[in-house]
Amino acid sequence: MLQQGKPTPQIQEWYDKLAPVVEEARATLREVEPDKLALRSGCRQDAGGNFRLSFFWREYVVSGKDFAVRRADTGDEMPSFIQSIILTYLVTADGATPSGRWIGFRELPEGMFYAQAFEGYSGERLVRALEGSDASAQPSGGIEAFRRAAESLGGEPLPLGGAGYTFAVLPRVRLGLAYWEGDDEFPSQARVLFEDTAAHYLPTDGLAILGSQLVGKILRATQ
Repeated sequence: MLQQGKPTPQIQEWYDKLAPVVEEARATLREVEPDKLALRSGCRQDAGGNFRLSFFWREYVVSGKDFAVRRADTGDEMPSFIQSIILTYLVTADGATPSGRWIGFRELPEGMFYAQAFEGYSGERLVRALEGSDASAQPSGGIEAFRRAAESLGGEPLPLGGAGYTFAVLPRVRLGLAYWEGDDEFPSQARVLFEDTAAHYLPTDGLAILGSQLVGKILRATQ
């Protein structure tokens, strides 16, 4: 099971791919007109020429001079992993209008190759933890626990499954999470979903990491 601080080999591989991109992303962003960058990404520009955005419900400031990413409340510069996610978002963003059409991971570019691994540490991980089918976990209440946790994190209703919610994790990236409660014939299932415009804002490996993080936040909210 994926635990905080203990990524699976697949997630670690994606972490490793993203971590070195910070300087390259900064070099690319220096060549983009600030107004275009704000328009494409949905970020806000402040009077100082910095870019402000929310990432998993926390506010960050991206310097318009050196593109360092800092927490808005403390001014602390963030570790390279968070910087790489946010800067990759800014580099990739092309202004596509979020569609509201939901797809599975396998429908993302090259997602078919990694779909089984992704499901294992996202939807399947959520069900194992909430229903106690993981030997290292205690049951936490199944679909009702999921519903309470999702609503506590500001999830908006999504008409899928027995309970479904959407979450705005970046200005133009929303994730969906749906839970189907099992019965005597079929086991419970959960699935992270993506708008079909998501690849206009992050590559597939970045989206996989966001899906894993969302499940982790849901599980922490059930405790």
